[in-house]
Amino acid sequence: MAGPSTRESRTLGSSPSILPLYARAAAPMLPGASLLPFVPGGGGEIPEIELELTGVRPEPADLAAYAKVCGFALRDRLPPTYPHVLAFPLHMAVMADGSFPFGAVGLVHLENRIEQRRPLGAGEELTIRVHPTPLRPHPKGRTFSLVTEVLAGGEIAWESESTILRRGKPDPAATRSDAFAVSDRPRPKLRTLPEGTPASAEWRLDGGLGRRYGSVSGDRNPIHMHSLTAKPLGFPAAIAHGMWTKARCLAALEGRLPDAFGVDVGFRKPILLPSKVEFASAEQAGETLFSVRDSKREITHLDGRVRPAEPNPQAQTERN
Repeated sequence: MAGPSTRESRTLGSSPSILPLYARAAAPMLPGASLLPFVPGGGGEIPEIELELTGVRPEPADLAAYAKVCGFALRDRLPPTYPHVLAFPLHMAVMADGSFPFGAVGLVHLENRIEQRRPLGAGEELTIRVHPTPLRPHPKGRTFSLVTEVLAGGEIAWESESTILRRGKPDPAATRSDAFAVSDRPRPKLRTLPEGTPASAEWRLDGGLGRRYGSVSGDRNPIHMHSLTAKPLGFPAAIAHGMWTKARCLAALEGRLPDAFGVDVGFRKPILLPSKVEFASAEQAGETLFSVRDSKREITHLDGRVRPAEPNPQAQTERN
């Protein structure tokens, strides 16, 4: 049995403001800035902290704008990816904390897992909790995850895990399975669509997509905003947000999603904007596999699967 958590829990009075957090997250790029106690980037390990925000209610106008950008129908329940948007200020607050070992700008989102236990009503009052996991070795540096829990009525109704790469010196002993073993929950290998599965849709993505999604999600990472801000960070052009791509896939599958399900995606190759991509999906062994790929070249941008929801560990504990 695991011992008691040593995680420092902080309850926030309101949702953090994103722009000041971005300034702090980018500050380590300035020489000497990481020596300041309130600026991340001093090195070391991921801090054991948890941030909690209570009394969260989605704003109807914000929800409608998000649904429009991502292709969801406007309903009386939240799109399955929208809680990630509600939690994003807490994600940034964790990574902008002065105890965080590096800045957030330049990090790479590798994988995202969502467990929706039940649909969340558009007007429900929510509590959001976010904590990071320890660093683990990776062939291209080191990874950590941001774990999010969304509670409604005192129970966990939605949770996610975003696996993030801090690029650096390769660890020759690291394997891909090391990189994603970031929690106690087993992580089965993400199965991919059978080769030759035909596309069911083609999406033309214009150069302003990153800015539109940034405006509705708060994620204004410079790699998504414009080629002028993406090039200094190693990208030839602005790239689409990974969570927009995941949301757009779930919007395409919206009529086939059950009330409770899990959805895992792996972000393979960035989508340079503007671009034209294909969406394909297929049913296999009780799961829906899907992918986003380049329309002309044999490049997969995203692999994903929708699967039956895992049992709620909180409910199991209460029954035992």
